[in-house]
This record gives sequence, C-alpha cells and structure tokens, in this order.
Amino acid sequence: MRRFALLPLPRHAGCILLAASLCAGTPAFAESTDADQVIRQADGIRYAKNDDFLALLKTLDARAGSLSAPQRDWLEYLHAWQLGYAGHYPQAFAAFRVLLAHAQDITVRARARVSLIYDEVNAAQFQDAYIVMRDLLASLPQVRDADTRILVLVAAAYVYSRGGEFDRAMDYVDQALALDPDERSACAIRENQVWILQEAGKLVPGDARIKVGLDACKQAGDTADLHSILVNNAKALLDHGGSADALVLLLANKAGILASRSTGGIGDFQSTLARSYLATGDLDAAARSAQAVIDFDQEQVAPRSVAEAYAVLYQVAKDRGEDAAALEYRKNYAAADKAYLSGVSARALAYQTVHQHVLDGQRKLQAASDANKMLVLQQQMASQQAQARLLYILLLASGLAMVGLWAWRTKRSQVRFQKLARRDGLTGIFNRQHFIDSAQDVLRYCARNARQACVFVLDLDHFKSVNDRHGHAAGDIALKRVVAACQARLRSVDVFGRLGGEEFAILLPDCSAMVARQRADEMRRDIAAACREGNADLPITASFGVACTQSCGYNLPTLLAAADDAMYAAKRAGRNRVEVQPAMIEATTST
Repeated sequence: MRRFALLPLPRHAGCILLAASLCAGTPAFAESTDADQVIRQADGIRYAKNDDFLALLKTLDARAGSLSAPQRDWLEYLHAWQLGYAGHYPQAFAAFRVLLAHAQDITVRARARVSLIYDEVNAAQFQDAYIVMRDLLASLPQVRDADTRILVLVAAAYVYSRGGEFDRAMDYVDQALALDPDERSACAIRENQVWILQEAGKLVPGDARIKVGLDACKQAGDTADLHSILVNNAKALLDHGGSADALVLLLANKAGILASRSTGGIGDFQSTLARSYLATGDLDAAARSAQAVIDFDQEQVAPRSVAEAYAVLYQVAKDRGEDAAALEYRKNYAAADKAYLSGVSARALAYQTVHQHVLDGQRKLQAASDANKMLVLQQQMASQQAQARLLYILLLASGLAMVGLWAWRTKRSQVRFQKLARRDGLTGIFNRQHFIDSAQDVLRYCARNARQACVFVLDLDHFKSVNDRHGHAAGDIALKRVVAACQARLRSVDVFGRLGGEEFAILLPDCSAMVARQRADEMRRDIAAACREGNADLPITASFGVACTQSCGYNLPTLLAAADDAMYAAKRAGRNRVEVQPAMIEATTST
C-alpha cells in the first residue's frame, strides 16, 4: 500500500510509479503542438528522470507567454506536483488550490486533486485529504479519460484503506480493475488489493488473488510490487500458523528485496522475517533481523514495523533471561506501538469527522427544505385565519422538534465516535491505548496521595488451540465470557483493558498485595468456570501475573513489565495459576 502514495524520493525511496505509468500518455490535450509535445514528455518522465523533467519545465516557463490557457493550466499543475514531490507540502497545497480555483478542464482538475490528496496524506493532514476525496469522487462521472479515472479510483482505495474503511477501499479497487488497466497499472492495483486484504485480516494462504497479483507483476517486470505481495503472503502464512512456510518464502526472496532502494519495504520485510525466525525458534536470527529494522532511519520505516521489531527483541531477551534488556525493549515497544496506534486513530477520526460533516450538511439541507415548505404553507393559510394560527403553531413545533432531533443525533454520533476510539470492538472494555492513558492517570493520583495500587496481567492458556479446534467464533465467545467473569469481580474505580489478542490488564487502586493476590485467584477460578457453562464447553484457563507499587513504584511500564514477568512465571509453572512479583511477596511477608 505504501507504493500508491506520490512520495518525494528524498524521504521515501520506495515510492511507486503507478501514477507515472498511468500518466505516461497524458490525456485530454488539444491538437498536438510543440508545447503539447513537451508537456506530454515532461509528464511522462517526472518520476524516472526528475532532473530532465525540471529542465523541460524551464523550457516551458520560457515559452509561457505563447502558451494557450489549457497549456498554462497543465504547466501550473506540473509545477505544483513538483513541490509535493520535493516535500514542500505547504507550498504545494497553496499551488494546487490556486489552480483549482480557475482551471476549467475536468481532467486537469481531477489530476490536481489526486496529487493534492497524496500530499495531504504524506503531511498527515488526513481530514483535508478526505474532504478533497469527497469532492473528487463527486466529479468522477464527468471524467472521461480512462487513465485519469483509474488514478482517481486508486487514490480513493488508498485513502479509505488508510482510514480503516477496507470494504469501501476494495470496492474502488474492483472499479479500477474493471477499467482494464495496462500491465504495469494492473500489477500496482493488485498489490494494493493484497495489501488491503492483509490489513483487514482477510488474507489467507492460497488466496487466488495472491497468485493473480504475482503473475501480473512478473508480466509487468515490477519487482517492487512483486516483493510487496510476497511479504504480505508471508504475513498471511504467519497469521495462520505457517511460520516455517513463511520463513522459506522470505528467505527465497531476501536478496532481491534487500537490493531494492525501498527503505520502507525493507523495514517491513525485516520485521516480518524477524517474526518468522522467532516463531520457528531461531532467537539469534530473529534478533538480527529485528535490529536491522531499528538501525534504519526510523522516519522512513513504518511505525508498525518498528513496534514489531521491538516486540521481537523483547521476547528474545525474555527467553534468554536478560531481564534488564527485556524491560528496555518493552518500553521502546510501548512507545513505538503508541505512535502506530495514534496514527491509525488520527486517520480513522479524520474519516469519521468528514463523514459526520457530510451527514450534518445533508440534515441542514433537509431542514432548509422543510423551512421553505413552511413558508409556502403560511402564504396559503392567509385566507383561513383561524386555521392558519393553529397550523402555524404546529409547524413551528415540528421545526423545533426537527432541530432538537438533529442536535440529539449529532451529539449521539459524537459520543459513539469517542467510544469507538476508546473501546475494544469485541469485548467493549478499554483498548490498549485508552487503558494505558487511564491507568497512568490513576497511578499519578495514587502516587500523590501515597496510596497503594496493584496491576494484573492475565493471558489465556492455549487459546490458539481453542481457535484451531472450535473456530474463531467460539474463541470470540470465550473472550467475552472471560471479560464478563473479570468484570463481576471489579470495582467501579478499577481500570480494565485488552492489551491485544488474548492478553488483558487490570489496575486496582487502593489495593494491597495480599488482597490483589486473593482477587486474582478468584478471577482465575471464575474464568475457568465461565468458559465451561452452557453448550460451548471451552477448556479455557488463565495465567495471572501480579505486581504492586509497594515494590515496583508508580511507573506503569515498570508495573506492566513486572506483572508480565510474573505471568510468564505462572505459565512456566504449569498455567492456570497466579504468580506475584517476587519482591512484592517479600515485602508483604515482612509486614
């Protein structure tokens, strides 16, 4: 997916040339003249030979006085594109908006909006990008040039997938493929399709679309998109228990991927390779691949790749018994994971905000239409005075009710979006980021008032085997029962969150070590009992790790790492048990 953005090469050497391949034959020019030929040539080489492209722009600038109005618009578009390509985003935004204010040609306007969208995404101005995309899609029926229509549809797939709207993005991919793109464009679109499926969690090993994409990229000779599809195929294998097959696939293509200049693509490859080595038990190779990601300039590597690399290094250090290094890697992982999740939340919130603005506009238009109808009715009632008064009152009340309903719906939507940003979609408890934010606030309060607090980290035992034997639907039911069993034992002041997968954390303020251990053991028994109720007899148990501020202090990452260590000690001791951070046990015993 990274390859659809029109990224400046100095910062993102892995930029794709989909737009270049589509625009090599620039559409919608008037009768061919020398100026048209130069514009067409400049547009076709702007990615591959940017220095020559700049030289052609100077040639066109020198002849600007003799150019026609449409030719000047195309020249203005190419200058604006170059600003974004060089990473000068504020200047690019201003240039594109000046062009859009006066350009009449629908193809020029569509191309300018596509480039503006990519620049706004690169500059993290997601809300502006969605607004421009909304306007661009509204004008799409007027775009007649097939290459430009493909550009618009691919940009839509890119932007909406970045906002988590995967089904909508896939619809635009299908529309682009229906336009019968050429070989190179088809390869890039197919790579986009596989990326979206993987991001949405819907890509499975053996999916026919993987082979179609690989064949398209081999035919087009596009190794960069080919490598991207291979890495996403390896991720699908990893996600479905095929770690050995994933490792073989990655190693078979390692040389070609490392020989590329795509820093982002290499980072994604190395983090996936590190996870594959870890899953197959090769700790040394896993650590080397993960460290290779960290050694890159992290501004050019996807935040998720950095987070995955630190997660691998943390696990390797834990398995080797290197506790100090493991704690440091855990802290780095938490910071990198927070940066990744913040970016995801920002894009999702931007999409929801623009979507809400659209709905608000529609409601306002409807309200204005209703108000106009009210005026017409008032004029018709002039001859019927008595009835007019009554009808006027009724209509006024209806208008007020409509405004009240609109305000209520708007407020309800805002509350819903806030809840979605804070809650885990399956269980309804706090997601990882909101748990961390809330727990830190509570710990600061406890620290100021010298109050004790304890942290539980619990992980379900052999949960993967439940998914494999009973299916993911049964696994989801088990997760909900686990959460319900824990919530039955929680107070209103306790903080409960899902860290990811089958791992949860609980912060208990004003709780001593002895009471914390007792409550953890009660929850452990309740979980085992809850998962055997009813028709779905699921052999689910949980291992608990407990850490308290009495021995670990009030720093949340330290508490979580200590509780995590205790939880893994419970795993090693046979699972379905509670282990307490050793220093805390000694402190409790001495008192």
